[in-house]
Amino acid sequence: MTIYKDLKNECYQANMQLNALGLVVYTFGNVSAVDRKNGVFAIKPSGVPYEDLKPEDMVIVDFDNNIVEGTLRPSSDTKTHAYLYKNWDDIGGIAHTHAKYSVSWAQSQLDIPIFGTTHADHLTADIPCAPPMSDALIKGNYEHNTGIQIIECFQEKSLSHQEVEMVLIGNHGPFTWGKDAAKAVYNSKVLEVIAEMAYLTRQINPNAPRLKESLIQKHYERKHGKNSYYGQ
Repeated sequence: MTIYKDLKNECYQANMQLNALGLVVYTFGNVSAVDRKNGVFAIKPSGVPYEDLKPEDMVIVDFDNNIVEGTLRPSSDTKTHAYLYKNWDDIGGIAHTHAKYSVSWAQSQLDIPIFGTTHADHLTADIPCAPPMSDALIKGNYEHNTGIQIIECFQEKSLSHQEVEMVLIGNHGPFTWGKDAAKAVYNSKVLEVIAEMAYLTRQINPNAPRLKESLIQKHYERKHGKNSYYGQ
């Protein structure tokens, strides 16, 4: 019996949730779950319909992209996941979707402005959009370079990946992460809802103002601050 049974099941359940939430199209999208102790992560196999997936189909890969266990090819985005796990050692899960509104903002090459309290309940910054990759990087190790693209975006915008657990890749789509695979999927859904709300806000009022700073801080702190009081 594989020592990665629980890891594979966590990854499988997260991928099923991604599909159930309507965040993917056909076989697109993927979620991974990491095992820091063993230096590996489980990820969805490439191009397999969600309805055909089984927990044992999840592929175990190390941080250098070597297949440790599995008979199927891992997701084509595996190198991006590996790079993020290697460089951000406090994240436990990563998700990538092709959700409509998130992708639309990525294709627009715009950050998603913080217009309302739903956004501020989760983070205090605009959701960043990394600029499209240069031709040289596209022709190179593309998926690996996507990981570099994400981290450089956070460095350039002085953002913390611990607060802002989501990013848009210009002309591509969203990546999210969290303490585990389930939180990464949660963040994918939150991102999609915020992206839709922001789109509709701009349609209703193209000059809609950014949420004022006092409300941003109030809504974020009541959920995440040291004196938080939201929830049980």
